Amino acid sequence: MVPALRVLCGACGRARGASLGVFPRAGGPAARRPWPLCGAFRSGSTSSFDVVVVGGGIVGLASARALILRHPALSVGVLEKEKDLAVHQTGHNSGVIHSGIYYKPESLKAKLCVQGAALIYEYCNQKGISYKQCGKLIVAVEQEEIPRLQALYERGLQNGVQGLRLIQQEDIKKKEPYCRGLMAIDCPYTGIVDYRQIALSFAHDFQEAGGSVITDFEVKDIEMAKESPSRSKDGMKYPIVIKNTKREEIRCQYVVTCAGLYSDRISELSGCSPDPQIVPFRGDYLLLKPEKSYLPEKSYLVKGNIYPVPDSRFPFLGVHFTPRMDGSIWLGPNAVLAFKREGYRPFDFSARDAVDIIVTCSISSSQLTNTILLCRGPAGVRAQALDREGNLVEDFVFDGGVGDIGNRILHVRNAPSPAATSSLAISGMIVDEMQQRFEL
Repeated sequence: MVPALRVLCGACGRARGASLGVFPRAGGPAARRPWPLCGAFRSGSTSSFDVVVVGGGIVGLASARALILRHPALSVGVLEKEKDLAVHQTGHNSGVIHSGIYYKPESLKAKLCVQGAALIYEYCNQKGISYKQCGKLIVAVEQEEIPRLQALYERGLQNGVQGLRLIQQEDIKKKEPYCRGLMAIDCPYTGIVDYRQIALSFAHDFQEAGGSVITDFEVKDIEMAKESPSRSKDGMKYPIVIKNTKREEIRCQYVVTCAGLYSDRISELSGCSPDPQIVPFRGDYLLLKPEKSYLPEKSYLVKGNIYPVPDSRFPFLGVHFTPRMDGSIWLGPNAVLAFKREGYRPFDFSARDAVDIIVTCSISSSQLTNTILLCRGPAGVRAQALDREGNLVEDFVFDGGVGDIGNRILHVRNAPSPAATSSLAISGMIVDEMQQRFEL
């Protein structure tokens, strides 16, 4: 007997059973959720779907939504190992809507980020989701950074980023009075948003279209059904069996995995290559002292995103200033190896070192030399893929398994930043690939 599953059904009520419940809370009372997710928990001996999406982050939810909107006759389920959705990378990032300036021309990152940013703005406007198109300055503070800044500007033009312009010291001061720099790229199309709010809206759309969300389902095995097709109707129609750590199971025809920090381990379950492997990097943030602290409020120092000129010797964009939708200002992140894939607690973090880096990246040192104006902020863990030679994989990677099961699975192997910005564009590409691969 297969244990009962906790299933949150869509409007069509495909899941079986009659035990009612509520969707688990996300960060507070249900009243804080902008769109209550429809349906309720139900019980049943098993569940079967045409397509299962493993992973309830923003990419998985966007992909499930795109699939069911394009193919409404399909039964689609989302499996999430946590008790709520979008709680890891989606809920632990800086919330920037990237413009697409950084990425190698013609790469998937470049194409999907530019497309995705436009789609995110359009989606937020349609759904009434708050965002701020506050722009971004990429600031050169040393003479030797200017050639790199100019090359980055040319790359942005190649990628089709809107509204880019090079500005000098006088214009930098007009946009950011407390920012010092010799030259900067003004990126007016960059914005900020709460990506978890967007992800939950994707989930709402998905369920309204008839999709089902199953939470608290940690995938342990993905395998072909062992029953003989002549003896098992499910074995013929739903040949893939997905089992969790509680011995519950889901059957389906096809699988898409969007497992983020666990993308390599989930892919291996289907016999896929272990490469690229995921290495987790924790990023810690500092906060300018908020208005409610005992010190004078300091968020006026920063109006929009302020980034340093990226250094090609390092894989990340550097410590930057990011305004948040709640009015706070984040400073960071650093990038340190995390010894746990969901290890959000810092083990070695120096506020003094962080301030030294921050001052270098453009805010007037007289405003930040006193570290008491800063307080420790949140942390996130980024999934970064490494190839067999130990090199960081720079672009998005999508892959299939091997053998019979491989013909029925599509894996998202590497989707670091700007995956949240690109999520709607990525989801469209995934559905295109599914149609071709699975002949939907």
